[in-house]
Amino acid sequence: MIDTPPCDTAAAPQNEAPRVHVVCPEHTGARVTVLLQPEEKRISLPRPKTSRQLLAALGLAEETALVAREGQLLTPDRHIWPEDDLLVRKVASSG
Repeated sequence: MIDTPPCDTAAAPQNEAPRVHVVCPEHTGARVTVLLQPEEKRISLPRPKTSRQLLAALGLAEETALVAREGQLLTPDRHIWPEDDLLVRKVASSG
């Protein structure tokens, strides 16, 4: 998993949106925002070009998580665009 500490570790007031953990804050190029479930953790990171690269950046194997954009699942080779808001849901096999 990502071992980069959040930029601000103070607790968020209840009327504010959840804090976003920023990975590589020095990066000034395109970024994406990820909602990581089931932890309900928001992460901002430099834009990977595919969902396969996104999972690698998060330290997840392709078989262990689903990636979605605007309610549609992304296959490992689908492109990710700058400023995308993505959902990564960890899944566990029951077999």
